[in-house]
Amino acid sequence: MSFNEITRDIMARKFNSVYFLAGEEPYFIDSIADLLELKVLSEADKSFNLSIFYGKDADAIQILNTCRRFPMAADYQLVLIKEAQELKSIDKFLTYLQKPVPTTILVFAYKGGKPDGRTEFGKIIKKNALYFESKTLYENQVPDWVKTYILDKGYKIDSSTAALIAEYLGQDLSKIANELDKLILGLTPGRMIDAALVESNIGISREFNVFELNNAIGSHDVLKSNRIIQNLSANPKDNPLLLILGSLVSYFTKLLVYHDVKSQGNAAAAAAIGVNPFFLKQYETAAGYYTPQRIMKIIGKLRIADLASKGVDCSPETTDADLLKELMFHILH
Repeated sequence: MSFNEITRDIMARKFNSVYFLAGEEPYFIDSIADLLELKVLSEADKSFNLSIFYGKDADAIQILNTCRRFPMAADYQLVLIKEAQELKSIDKFLTYLQKPVPTTILVFAYKGGKPDGRTEFGKIIKKNALYFESKTLYENQVPDWVKTYILDKGYKIDSSTAALIAEYLGQDLSKIANELDKLILGLTPGRMIDAALVESNIGISREFNVFELNNAIGSHDVLKSNRIIQNLSANPKDNPLLLILGSLVSYFTKLLVYHDVKSQGNAAAAAAIGVNPFFLKQYETAAGYYTPQRIMKIIGKLRIADLASKGVDCSPETTDADLLKELMFHILH
């Protein structure tokens, strides 16, 4: 089942006896576990019917004994194992998983990986539990996730603002969700989340950010590119060099792919480089300034700058601002 299907069923109080939530993306695991904690029991029932264990410190036998108890004055009891990947002797649950207690809802929050599907435990989990694998989103999927998150909360956002948020905050969904929750706090439902609101609440400058830097470079606007670099360099805490370099590598890699697929049409090109078709015109413009050969040289310069930022073949007196200034010269000239 998908994340949305699972959360929809929980909201409708359609529960499974065992949830096994595994994978690399903690946000989805935590969201499902938190929703179960919210919906299975009332606040009054939690005192006697909510048991939370932490894998590193928990004992499997103790958890199993808890699972076999009956709820007290409630329809269910909820047994939540956080950091279940740290749980020793997890295979002791095999017998219980084959016949779980129907009034117990057992939740494994197994982060950072998943059980080996070739083992007996891995096979039983997928057969007898609601098994959900939480996968890390690709970089190009994050803007759409931002849009969906905002829409689900009852607000609106355009593609460019969603992309700006994703570019600035990265792929940490928990961090993004936290910032978005703070952003919409107190706003009138249905309001449009625009760049001005993001700037004033999240601290992203509409003019001086890595997203606008890519656009300025792509349109070969030398003056604007250097103004943005000067501003970013003046605020290194909010704009670390590695974030800027990572954004530029991603941008020029996509531009290189665009050169290869542009003859296949806009839809195919947008899909290949992993961007919303809304932004494709920007890549078309940039392709006129940057040939594949030039892009390869730029990527080489980005790698040199990355090594220099770590002290490789670089004077100790060289600052991040110096590296960015030199890098802009090589990119734009």
